[in-house]
Amino acid sequence: MNAQQLSHRLERVAHFVPKHAVVADIGSDHAYLPCYLVGNGLADRAIAGEVVKGPYESAKKQVQQEGLEDRITVRLASGLLAIEPADGVTAVVIAGMGGPLIASILEGDKNRLEGVQRLILQPNVHARAIREWAAANGWAIAEEEIIEENRKIYEIVVLEPAEKEIRFTEAELILGPKLMAERTDVFCTKWQREAAQWKNIIASMESTEQTMEIVEKKHELVRKIKLVEEVLHGENS
Repeated sequence: MNAQQLSHRLERVAHFVPKHAVVADIGSDHAYLPCYLVGNGLADRAIAGEVVKGPYESAKKQVQQEGLEDRITVRLASGLLAIEPADGVTAVVIAGMGGPLIASILEGDKNRLEGVQRLILQPNVHARAIREWAAANGWAIAEEEIIEENRKIYEIVVLEPAEKEIRFTEAELILGPKLMAERTDVFCTKWQREAAQWKNIIASMESTEQTMEIVEKKHELVRKIKLVEEVLHGENS
């Protein structure tokens, strides 16, 4: 992977960045995504934010190699602190982290999101945390996508400012309202695997002391399995 040839995962993330956006890529690593977007005329300007010195230096070097220093700013900063009001950022990308970490980054400095029209978020796990944050903070799910790359499954959740109060059912929080409506093959594969894993956990619990905590955990897993299977079988659509 490089700035000219992104991974399939990052290509799909890039797909959701609006044309002519001023984009901030938080946790940019080598700045491949900003370089791809700006270098191909898909975004006007970009901020590449990195909290770790090594990747920050790699990002600066990549931007210099691509000759994009005039349109991509690389900043060493934690989370949304990489964004300054004068940047005029209209889209924010946070990709390749856990859902709870992405949600905590958004929550930590959400005042920096003023003027932002779109959040493109790609959690590696636990996308539910992002949907919960969205509902609590006035962001609606504009689009969702689920993809498989190198035998790993990833979700992309695209948020835009909501015009009304957002509420999700528990099924929508866990599985994603748009993803569960589409029920693609990749979606079904992911949740069949998850349900099978939960069943294995329940089976392993049978040989342990049935404390209140264990019993409650089993009940929770049984409920989630039922919820997922209803969606997979089209009973919750």
